[in-house]
Amino acid sequence: MVVNDPAVVAELTALYPKYEVALVSNDVETLTAMFWHSPEVMRFGVTENLYGFEELEAFRKSRPSAGLARTVKRLHVVAFGSDYGSITLEFERVAGDGRVIRGRQSQVWVRFDEGWRIVAAHVSLLP
Repeated sequence: MVVNDPAVVAELTALYPKYEVALVSNDVETLTAMFWHSPEVMRFGVTENLYGFEELEAFRKSRPSAGLARTVKRLHVVAFGSDYGSITLEFERVAGDGRVIRGRQSQVWVRFDEGWRIVAAHVSLLP
């Protein structure tokens, strides 16, 4: 297996900004399209554990759209072979009271016939 084939890393690196724009603009259609449409997909968020595409989609549709802006501080992409990769990052968000909130996010991406999809994701905040 080839780790970090430059072409595969480039594909994943190009996908991530699309996800980030959709996230901070609360583009639910794009966000949900980037996830695997399966009962096996999962996302652990700051306050929620989502199992299956239906739970994930319901969360996205009901999530408030205010205060989503953030700054990505560090982004790391690793490709394993041609069909599997991970994207991890650290981010900062300014809270309503002016505090800077630091967090981290990880995503596992798999290439399916229909293209790259997130199969597992995790978001957490640092104390």
